[in-house]
Amino acid sequence: MMYELSANTKAILLLTAPLLAGRNSRGESPLSIKEYNQLASRLRSIQHQPADLLTQRIDEILREIQPFMAEDRIRHLLDRGFLLSQAVERWHNRAIWVMSRADTAYPQRLRNRLKENAPPILYGCGDADILGTGGLAVVGSRQADGALIEYTEAVGGLAAAARQTVVSGGAKGIDQAAMRGALAVPGKVIGVLPDGLDNTVLNREFRKPLLDRWLVLISPYDPGASFNVGHAMQRNKLIYGLADASLVVNSDLDKGGTWAGATEQLEKLNFVRVYVRSTGDIGEGLKALRAKGAIPWPNPHDTAELVAMLHAPPDVKLTSGQDELPFTACDVRVPRMSSDSNQRSNHEAVGLTIPSLDEDSGPARELFLKVREVVLRLLTRPMSASEVGAVLELNAAQSAEWLERLVAEGVLERGGIEDYVVSSKVQQMSTLKVSPRGHPR
Repeated sequence: MMYELSANTKAILLLTAPLLAGRNSRGESPLSIKEYNQLASRLRSIQHQPADLLTQRIDEILREIQPFMAEDRIRHLLDRGFLLSQAVERWHNRAIWVMSRADTAYPQRLRNRLKENAPPILYGCGDADILGTGGLAVVGSRQADGALIEYTEAVGGLAAAARQTVVSGGAKGIDQAAMRGALAVPGKVIGVLPDGLDNTVLNREFRKPLLDRWLVLISPYDPGASFNVGHAMQRNKLIYGLADASLVVNSDLDKGGTWAGATEQLEKLNFVRVYVRSTGDIGEGLKALRAKGAIPWPNPHDTAELVAMLHAPPDVKLTSGQDELPFTACDVRVPRMSSDSNQRSNHEAVGLTIPSLDEDSGPARELFLKVREVVLRLLTRPMSASEVGAVLELNAAQSAEWLERLVAEGVLERGGIEDYVVSSKVQQMSTLKVSPRGHPR
């Protein structure tokens, strides 16, 4: 948990936050993201940072940035120190932390992907380190029947069993089902809220996973803010921006936040692959998203296939191989995990099919074969799981899972305590197929 505000974060809060613990008597509105970006850019151009506005040099700095922005407005916003202290005390009492774009802990994915549109301030509760883990964004409508809820919980559970973080919007229906399924395993979860962080952190369902560091809840909006449709739409960027890939379980056609977020990704932002559910009656919304370029969800059978799907290289083409598959809510069923050693037996106990390494299990297996080619090209020398992960933008645990599967297949072998190398068998096959000049022998 983080409670100590950096000087830059204090300045950015004063400039941009409504500070709903009190009221602004003169009515000057905080700076919008666009206005703050303009101010920050101007400060950088004169070799200053926001924190410098809280020093005795403020008069000099404000003279230098004129007539860029009204001096009275800046001074009044910066003069809200008492309101800020009230707000900080309220946040502290609810274990809410605050970080700004000026802090090193700010999620790098949001910096890189959203750039100037990244929120200047993030409010949160829980383990902030989870924000850098990527994972699967699972989104969908508030209205969903019991079968879809159960299906979504199972998808969240499979992601958690694969040690992939689940990212969602915290809304009732599909969002909360995905989070609930992951937390039951348990696994890491990020909830991106459009409002109500003040109250949500007190929710009994969330208190234990927050304390146990499985869950982090964040919002770019004041913890005391009420629901706003615009905020709900805007937070979609953060859900996709924090993930490695996304799955849309259901969506209305041409309306609603799920539709807006998915179409924005497909037509404009392209942060991550957008998958859509491919089992059962997918509805007109998901059909329309497929027409815009969304990929049918390949329905991974096990954790290795799921990891391969989420972290496939950009040039790997993904298809489900089928259109609408028969749907049952129990297509994926993941148990609560006690240890990695009993993962296979637990899966088998609940009927989750884990294909053998030589068995063709459809498009997800095909994807893993393509990923295997990438790893083989990469291992021109002994490399550790962390080194492979750094190149492929995976954490060490994720890359190790892939590498261990390739060891089991006989494609790789251990070159040392931590290193992996291409197996001698594969090297011999490569030598037999191609001469030094590149011609078949």
